[in-house]
Amino acid sequence: MNEKTRDELAGQYLRALEDYLDDAGEAALARAYELGRRAVVDGLGVLEMAALHHEALRASVLRLDALEARAKAVEAAQAFFLSRLEEVRDLLDRIEGELRRLSHELRPTMLDDLGLLPALQFLAEGVAKRTGLSVEVRGSTHGRLPPAVETALYRIAQEALTNAVRHAHPAHVKIQLQREARAVRCSVSDDGVGFDAATALEHRGGPGLGLVGIRERLDPLRGRLQITSPPGRGTRVHVAVPLEG
Repeated sequence: MNEKTRDELAGQYLRALEDYLDDAGEAALARAYELGRRAVVDGLGVLEMAALHHEALRASVLRLDALEARAKAVEAAQAFFLSRLEEVRDLLDRIEGELRRLSHELRPTMLDDLGLLPALQFLAEGVAKRTGLSVEVRGSTHGRLPPAVETALYRIAQEALTNAVRHAHPAHVKIQLQREARAVRCSVSDDGVGFDAATALEHRGGPGLGLVGIRERLDPLRGRLQITSPPGRGTRVHVAVPLEG
């Protein structure tokens, strides 16, 4: 057998071995056995056969290593995406909770069910929990107020409280309710930095935007707004809404 024929036979034997090692089944093993027998008969030496076996095994090991590396990469990618998925789920849960909280604060069901004072207490507790401020609610309405008045006063107190948190940097905020024979009064006081109320209302920026909103809520109810805010000495937003009868 010439060298070219022997090399071709050796190559066929190597491929047959690789096929068998790649789990090609008994047919590949039988073919490898037959090619190996022919190679030995035709003069392929023991060392050459051993080298072919080694090469076939080495090729299979390399393929297995590559498969293992791909499997690990897929596993790592899967773990990464699963962890990101959990983070997204947690974020969505937090967003859902925050939206639920905001919807309750914008129009809490207890405002309809229990009235203004419990709703303001709920609002104060939420703000205190989020900001660390001391928020106090005092007073009484001596029963239920007209729905339009309750809604307006709740939103006014909410706006004044939001203004205080955003702009006044207080340590303590107090919401005070007082019902009289012909009117109900609500004040929101803080111990923050204060501001120039006239300028804020004129420019409609910063705390002025909230104050404009308060005034707009009072107009349909013929309510009055009074703001006391000496710079450096806190702010008091006081509203009075007349009651019929």
